[in-house]
Amino acid sequence: MATDPLLLEGTEDDYGKGPRGASTGAPGKRARILVADDEELVRRLLKCLLGKHRYQVFLAASGDEALDSAVELTPDLVILDLALPGMGGLEVCRELRSWLTAPILVLSARGDEGIKIAALDQGADDYLTKPFSPGELLARIRALLRRTSVLAGPLPVISSGNLKIDVARRRVFRGEEEIRLTRTEFDILTYLARNTGCVVTSKLLLQSLWGPEYGDDTQTLRVHVGHLRKKIEPDPAAPRYIMTEPGIGYRFPAA
Repeated sequence: MATDPLLLEGTEDDYGKGPRGASTGAPGKRARILVADDEELVRRLLKCLLGKHRYQVFLAASGDEALDSAVELTPDLVILDLALPGMGGLEVCRELRSWLTAPILVLSARGDEGIKIAALDQGADDYLTKPFSPGELLARIRALLRRTSVLAGPLPVISSGNLKIDVARRRVFRGEEEIRLTRTEFDILTYLARNTGCVVTSKLLLQSLWGPEYGDDTQTLRVHVGHLRKKIEPDPAAPRYIMTEPGIGYRFPAA
């Protein structure tokens, strides 16, 4: 097999070894791997390499395509390049991590510490720099699949009454009507809904969404929650979905 030395390092034997590690841990289930990279050569090489090890491989050439494919497939692992056209890799990583529990392995030509930290902060589980060894890539995939089971993750759609939150596609419906939310409103609603029945303190909500330095900005949070209630609640004065716990925070009640 001819390879570009800038992309892969290793010998011909690295591509021909047995099908070790193709399972997710569920009997008879082959792991689904989504490869998102803007370079066609990289996509073809990884499809060949991973296919020979009995992984199911799905390809995406852009950020938007990667998100759409992840919604349709619910992959067991994502290999993500950062230099994607359209929506960049870091944003794709953040969007995926908002609902997908499967591991994300960043594969990038950029090896500086800053970009590695940024990727890990956005939810990546591992980072491998090009050029890479096929053997090391396979070993890291096996390690990530051993540690993580996508079957234990939350569903990408959360429903309560006639309110439906499509976490993966970032869409909200009340009955058949789609409700348009800002990014901040959607993030608040999703965080509360994924902790259904639990009281989420204002400080925890603020820090989870915006960082530790925003933990005391409760007035801003109240403004966003007020706007959100006007959009999703049948009667904002008597909220059904976002309940206030006085002096503490908020709760998304169990259906």
